[in-house]
Amino acid sequence: MRNIKLVEVRSEIAAGTRGASLGIDALKIASLDKKSDFFTKFDPINVPDANNYLWKGNKFPHAKYIDGVYQVLKNVYSTIESLRLEKVFPIVLAGDHSTAAGTIMGIKAADPEKRLGVIWIDAHADLHTPYTTPSGNMHGMPLAMTAQLDNKDCQVNEPTEETIHFWERIKKIGGDFPKIDPQDIVFISVRDTEKPEDYLIDKYGIRNFKTEEVRKLGIQKVAEETLEILKDCDQIYISFDVDSLDSSISVGTGTPVPNGLTVEEAITLNAELIKDKRVCCWEIVEVNPTLDTENTMAENAFEILEITTNSLVEHF
Repeated sequence: MRNIKLVEVRSEIAAGTRGASLGIDALKIASLDKKSDFFTKFDPINVPDANNYLWKGNKFPHAKYIDGVYQVLKNVYSTIESLRLEKVFPIVLAGDHSTAAGTIMGIKAADPEKRLGVIWIDAHADLHTPYTTPSGNMHGMPLAMTAQLDNKDCQVNEPTEETIHFWERIKKIGGDFPKIDPQDIVFISVRDTEKPEDYLIDKYGIRNFKTEEVRKLGIQKVAEETLEILKDCDQIYISFDVDSLDSSISVGTGTPVPNGLTVEEAITLNAELIKDKRVCCWEIVEVNPTLDTENTMAENAFEILEITTNSLVEHF
């Protein structure tokens, strides 16, 4: 059996809505409701967060709590690097999506010579920077962090010197070089982007399988084509944001968007993609039970987590 570790990252400082730090425990409650022994099988690692920064107030309008985000990313990075050096497969349960940057940095640091592909299943492209962000929320920036993009061609903000100082430090976690090539990103179900992100998607020719296309081609074909686009990558990392699900389902997340995937589509897609032997890490993010009185989001997310993990175990 593949050596699997659960990595729990209860960070929510980079989200616009509070509550994502509670998502992991909501998944655990969902597992109890389903009478599943999932969480007894794996010994979890808890990565220290910096949610205490929320009490200090935000000093960085174009990159909110960037000082705390920097701390969390370093923590995630070193945890994932250690696990990958031991050839452990991390299954990451995280709050806000900014921490995915730390995951990518850690994977790359453990195997710097290996080309890393990213499958980003999400309603959002997460390619913003402090120079382009409309909100300042850093969960919209992890792919720009890891590809070392500033996107000054589309600059609309004037970040402070201190913001830029932290941004430069974040981009250099794990070494001062891009951890991924933007052309090695595949988007699935991305449908809520701003012009600066569209500019980068066009510039680098990033493939986006929109929800309608997923239905037209079928999950099997989308998985095949995704893996074919990444054929020159030695390793693949999959990040699944629950807001890739349709807003009718994904009430329990901070930024729900219509025209998303069904739970069945998400299950089939993740279970299929994770069969590829190059996949070295899988992640689920942005469950926020404070927005969801019935814990429905976490129950659906837990089902996706459990079936995807089972698929990983079966196909090793």
